[in-house]
Amino acid sequence: MLKNMDLSKKKCVPCEGGVPPLNEKEAKEYSTQISDNWKVIGNSKITREFQFVNYRHTIDFVNKVADIAEGEGHHPDLHVFYGRVVVDLSTHSVNGLSENDFILAAKIDKI
Repeated sequence: MLKNMDLSKKKCVPCEGGVPPLNEKEAKEYSTQISDNWKVIGNSKITREFQFVNYRHTIDFVNKVADIAEGEGHHPDLHVFYGRVVVDLSTHSVNGLSENDFILAAKIDKI
C-alpha cells in the first residue's frame, strides 16, 4: 500500500511493456496521491480537464506540460480547445495504467 508519497518527486521509468498494467485496486491507491480532479477510468487511463481564461493561457499550460513530458519521457494525450485542455494519461506499452501516469499527473498538478 502507498503511504502518502510525493509522486511529483519521483522520476518516470522507461516502460517497454512485458509488465502488467496496474489493477483497479492499485490505480485507486495511486489516485489518492494526485488531485481529486483526476478521474480514473477503469484501470485504463486517468483524465483531467483544465480551464483557462483565454487561448494564450491554454497554450502556455500545454507548453509547460510538454516540457514536463519530455523531461520524463512519458507523454500524455492532450486535447486542446480555446480556454480548455483535457489531459489523458495511460501507458500504451502496457495497455493500461502504470506508476508513470500518476507521477506525470502529480507533476502536472504542480503547474
